[in-house]
Amino acid sequence: QVQLVESGGGLVQAGGSLRLSCAASGRTFSTYAMGWFRQAPGKEREFVAAISWGGGSTRYADSVKGRFTISRDNAKNTVYLQMNSLKPEDTAVYYCAADLGLVSTSQQRRYDYWGQGTQVTVSS
Repeated sequence: QVQLVESGGGLVQAGGSLRLSCAASGRTFSTYAMGWFRQAPGKEREFVAAISWGGGSTRYADSVKGRFTISRDNAKNTVYLQMNSLKPEDTAVYYCAADLGLVSTSQQRRYDYWGQGTQVTVSS
């Protein structure tokens, strides 16, 4: 079992930055990959970024490449999403998720555990 709790969401102006955190508990954190997803109102949940168990492999959605950075601190059982140059279209509920496999993936069905989400709102 893995429990995930996101934090760090909020309201920010376009062009600003936010850092999301996701604290994990339960199974040993360094034994699974992590991902971030988001869901905007009226839209399906979509992949944002993922990171392998050791942090050596990452992948990003095209829409956030060059602006968002995913990282993890296995000593703190936490994964982060640094979001820079935010745009109004980044407004969504952001979810972290755990994939009990070791490699990073963009496929939602591969993820076994999900957090409750944190709201990010970017004003124009």
